[in-house]
Amino acid sequence: MQGRKAMMILHGKQAMNEALRSAVLAMRETGWVLDVRVTWEAGDAQRLVAEALAAGYSHIVAGGGDGTLRDVAEAMGLAATDASLALMPLGTANDFAKAAGVPLEPAEALALLNNPAQPIDLGQVGDQLFLNMATGGFGSQVTANTSEDLKKVLGAAAYLFTGLSRFSELQAASVELQGPDFHWQGDVLALGIGNGRQAGGGQVLCPDALADDGLLDIAILPAPQEVVGALRDLVAGDGLFVRARLPWVEIKSSQGLDINLDGEPLQADSLRFEARPAALRLHLPAGSPLLSRPG
Repeated sequence: MQGRKAMMILHGKQAMNEALRSAVLAMRETGWVLDVRVTWEAGDAQRLVAEALAAGYSHIVAGGGDGTLRDVAEAMGLAATDASLALMPLGTANDFAKAAGVPLEPAEALALLNNPAQPIDLGQVGDQLFLNMATGGFGSQVTANTSEDLKKVLGAAAYLFTGLSRFSELQAASVELQGPDFHWQGDVLALGIGNGRQAGGGQVLCPDALADDGLLDIAILPAPQEVVGALRDLVAGDGLFVRARLPWVEIKSSQGLDINLDGEPLQADSLRFEARPAALRLHLPAGSPLLSRPG
C-alpha cells in the first residue's frame, strides 16, 4: 500500500471542484490512498510538500494553475526527494501541462499516477527553481498584468486580449546574453528560457524544448522597427526568433530585467539561468512531446 500513497496539494480556489472530487473518490476505489490538503496563503505549498515527505508519501499531486505547479515542483526539487509528482492542471493557461500532453480532465490527469515516473530537469535562477519557463520583455508584462476576472471570462485568450490592448506600451529592452559558445547582445521585445515550450496562455516560445535533455531552450525576439508587426508574428509563431539550447545562460541589462518565472515576478540587473538535470520525477503520458525518450 505504501507504493500507492499520495498527497494532493490543491489550490484553495479549487476546493469545491466537483469533477475533481469525483476523480479523487474514483482513485481511492482503485486502492490508492489519496489525501488532499488545500493551500490558503503564500508558502503553504512548500510547507505541505515538506509535511508530505516527512510523513512518507511516495507521490505528490499538484492541483492548480502554473504557479501552484511550480511551487510544488520547486519544493520537491529543493528537497532532492525520490518521491514523484503528478500534475493536476486546473488553471487558465496550463502551459506546461498542455505542452507535456497532460490531460486537463481531472480523472485522466490523476490516472497518470499509474504511469511510471520519468526523470525531468528543472530550471534554476539564483536559489529559485522553475518547471516551465522564464519569460522577459513584453510577454512577461502581459502575463503579469492580465486580470483574474478577464481570465475567468476569456480563458487563455485573455493574455492575447491584454497584449493587443497595450500596443502603446511596447518597449524594447537592451540585454546581453552569454553562454557556452553563445553570445548575443541587442534590443529584445520578448525573451523565453524554457524547460517547457509555451507561456502566457499558449504562446509557443520554445517549440523544440525537451524537459529531460539537461538543457534550457533560449528564444530571443529581437525588437524590429515595426513593433506591431512583430507582435503579430509572435502570436502567429513565425520565425523571427534567435534560438539556442544551452546548459546555462547569463543575462545582463543596464536597464534592469523584469522576468516572469512561471507566474512569479523577478527583478535584477544580472541573472544566471541553468538546467538542473533529472531534478524531479514526474508522471507524464507515454509519448509525451517533452520527453526525448518517450515512455
